[in-house]
Amino acid sequence: MFDKLVIANRGEIALRILRACHELGIRTVAVHSTADRDLKHVLLADEAVCIGPPSAAASYLNIPAIISAAEVTDANAIHPGYGFLAENADFAEQVERSGFTFVGPRPDTIRLMGDKITAIRAMREAGVPCVPGSGGPLGDDDQVNGDLAEEIGYPVLIKAAAGGGGRGMRVVHTHATLLDAIALTRSEAAAAFGSDVVYMEKFLGNPRHIEFQVLADEHGNAIHLGERDCSMQRRHQKVVEEAPAPGIDAATRQRIGERCAEACRQIGYRGAGTFEFLYENGEFYFIEMNTRVQVEHPVTEMITGIDIVQEQLRIANGQPLSYRQEDVAIRGHAIECRVNAEDPVRFMPSPGEITRLHIPGGPGIRVDSHIYQGYRVPPHYDSLIGKLIAHGDDRDAALARMRQALHEMVIAGIQSNTPLHQRILDDAGFQAGGVNIHYLQEQLVG
Repeated sequence: MFDKLVIANRGEIALRILRACHELGIRTVAVHSTADRDLKHVLLADEAVCIGPPSAAASYLNIPAIISAAEVTDANAIHPGYGFLAENADFAEQVERSGFTFVGPRPDTIRLMGDKITAIRAMREAGVPCVPGSGGPLGDDDQVNGDLAEEIGYPVLIKAAAGGGGRGMRVVHTHATLLDAIALTRSEAAAAFGSDVVYMEKFLGNPRHIEFQVLADEHGNAIHLGERDCSMQRRHQKVVEEAPAPGIDAATRQRIGERCAEACRQIGYRGAGTFEFLYENGEFYFIEMNTRVQVEHPVTEMITGIDIVQEQLRIANGQPLSYRQEDVAIRGHAIECRVNAEDPVRFMPSPGEITRLHIPGGPGIRVDSHIYQGYRVPPHYDSLIGKLIAHGDDRDAALARMRQALHEMVIAGIQSNTPLHQRILDDAGFQAGGVNIHYLQEQLVG
């Protein structure tokens, strides 16, 4: 196993990686901005290196500074966590060219799956169900594009090939607005992502967002760990996740999961990854693959007992998977609430000092968070300050435990979105399970 690893991230995921490393006997190096010198994982790491000022562009996105930190501390590997540089193929390439191990997929795999058009092509070849669409970038022939939209059937979605996070997409309901929508999406995509390549696919009106967790090693082994339902979203950002997804039977789970695992084998995938699908009228439609550990990975860990981050580390070290598909068993149900430092009504960020803190506990409760009493939440980064996870023998038991945990949680000095989570758990639609991706936004607007 690696002797020493650089954690190229911050917040709760950095602490999560540190814990996994220390359990495996790996020494850790925390890189941090000047605003993050008091982060929990920085205080707990074996070594810490300041890599720049508060701006993410000058610190957590500063590739030379991160690689230099690995060099001066004699580290062997770099774990990118999620966000920042986690899915940056150039970063992964520079890490490996510098003689370090990148804890994640190979650079060419990140590039393949980072472009939605090439990703969809690869998935179709692997037999993974995809949304009906153009199957490639849209050209400049207006007649061809119009005919394609008619063939697919309105409404259609124009999407940026390099987009993500709900950005770079536009719904088109009629032919009259199609050409302007294509031109506008191209312009926005070029400005936001540096590429004006767009494609077209069928717009699904009321889908759920269901994703499958996979693990694959460099020896050709690949398994899936079941699915998560991430349909509770606000402005395309996940708020609550759960596993397994309500209403998905074991046969369907095995069928789609095995297709995802087979796709990993075909593209030579290495590490942890997530296949994201839209699910509507009993059908799955692939939309993208995330080539990193997900924010919501704990719900899968809770129902399978498999430590996904430790598996990432073992895989990156060249070891074969610790599990076979027949070893994976789904036990009970888990729900995760993302806790953000923000106004629960207006959703404005709420940085500042945490003056009082009580973390809930009890059977089946897990809290992944870097905050502590006296910690000052900086204004420079994402507002996520923790994740509250509840596990129970079934969904009702997990909901009951989550409801109690939210009632117990105290975060004073700043605002948090725990009141929003309490409202969600009391909502009849959510309690019934299986709501679509528009449901939460509609409830908030209503």
